[in-house]
Formats: sequence, structure tokens, C-alpha cells
Amino acid sequence: MAHTPHTRLAVAGLLFNALVWGICWWPFKQLESLGLHPLWATALVYGLVLVVIALGMGLRGNLVSWRQHPGLWLLLIASGLTNIGFNWAVTVGDVVRVVLLFYLMPAWSVLVAWWILGEKPTGMALLRLALALAGLFIVLKTPETPWPVPESLADVLALISGLTFAITNALLLKLKDAPSASRTLAMFGGGALMGTVAALLGLATGVVQAGAAPSWAWLPFVALLCTSFLFGNLALQYGAARLAAHTTSLVMLSEVLFASVSSVILGASSWEGRTLVGGSLILLAAVLAVVGPGHRD
Repeated sequence: MAHTPHTRLAVAGLLFNALVWGICWWPFKQLESLGLHPLWATALVYGLVLVVIALGMGLRGNLVSWRQHPGLWLLLIASGLTNIGFNWAVTVGDVVRVVLLFYLMPAWSVLVAWWILGEKPTGMALLRLALALAGLFIVLKTPETPWPVPESLADVLALISGLTFAITNALLLKLKDAPSASRTLAMFGGGALMGTVAALLGLATGVVQAGAAPSWAWLPFVALLCTSFLFGNLALQYGAARLAAHTTSLVMLSEVLFASVSSVILGASSWEGRTLVGGSLILLAAVLAVVGPGHRD
């Protein structure tokens, strides 16, 4: 792959998007400390970004295509579940652990592609699946538990959001003929709608507290998240459109580095031996997914 100015700019765009997702845990934690639950925060942030996108794109015209591409509704649901699960998990859990469990996504992709796209797994794909699951076993297995089971709500949310992220990616591939603006609306609309629905269900069942009354103290963190997610999405679209898909995936793995370093420095995570070993296997599976046989620049 020739390193042209456009290529370098595309890589920079992907790195910016990975940085956004790698450090978004911090403003979400700040908002929670101010009484705004991560589900409400997700609904608020994505709702505001959705308004900006809808005004910029023209909402009515782009909703017409949803009749020709009903799979956009599935994309809305899957993307929404990914966002509420990940945002909730990094707010209440150990950030490094959450990000590693989330990055089981390449392993789930093997099964999801078989289910949604009809792609039978190759021997290499099964090897990636085995490596990732071995990593999962090591991360989740503690001396106190006879079986490797999720220890907390954050573990469960991270695993589910990684699975729904794999489904989101498969749906994006299946919906490649749908207008890109419609796909963007589906993804941000999913964060807003599913965040609101999940928050209301949580409120009704007592899982989510009503929290504090709206405060001006929320404003800088909400503004930071809105701006970051909007420009991060634009940077992702710019970079992904100009680089090979496996190159995009490899660069996006830098999110793990950004999340790990920032969370350890700021005291939101700690390194454990089994997390390092299991996480290494999970990341190896992810790397093999993008640089294994069959991938060329």
C-alpha cells in the first residue's frame, strides 16, 4: 500500500476515531458522578447528534429508502445495543477488561457471518475463534470460581455489546447497497432510541435510578461527547472509504491501547496477570482476523 498523503490522512482519521472510543469512558464516568446514568447519557448524546445529522442530511428523504431496505431497522437495533452496552460497561466496570471482552468481536464475527451472510468458517477462522475463546476463558476464570463466568454487570454488557457489534458489521456489509446517509441515521438513531428505551425499562424495573435533575455541569461533558462522536464518525467514514477493510480493522485495534493507557493513568483500571495473558490471546485473534491469509494491501 503506497503511503500517499491521502493514505496518511485516512490512517490519521481512523486513529482519531479509535482515540474517541478509547477515551469516551472518561466523560461518561464524569456524567455518572454528576447523577446522569450512562443509559440516559447515551440517549441524550446520540439524540443531539441525530438532530444535527438529520438537519444536515434531510431526514424525510433518507427515511424513504428504509422501505426498500428494511434491514436498516435491524441495524438500528444492533447498533443501539452495541452503544448502550459498551457505554454502560466502560462507565461501571474496569475499562481495560471491558475493552478486551468487547474485542472478542472478531471471534463472534466468525459465527455471525455464518448465520447472517452464509459464510462457512475456514480453518483459520476456527483457529481465531479458539484463540479468542481461550483468551476469554483466562480473563474470566478466577481462583474463586470453578468456571469462567462473568463477574459483573460490566462483563456481561461488554460481551453482549461485542456480539452486537459483530452483528452490526455483518449488517453493514449486507446493507452495502443502502444509501450511506440512511446507514448513518440508523446507527445514531439506534443509540438515541435504544438508549431511551433501555433507560425507561431500567427505570421501571429499578435497575436504573432517575438520577439528579439536569445540571449545567453536564454541558461540557455532553458537548465533548457529541462533538467527539460526530467528528469521529466522519473520520471513520473518510478513512474506511480510502483504505482496505483489513487495514481499517488493524488501525482500529489501537482503541485498546488508548483505552488501556488512559484508564491505567487515570486510575480506572489495573493490570492483572490473567488479564494480560487472556487479553493477548484475544488481541492475537483480532490481528489474525485482519492480517491472516487472504488479506492483501
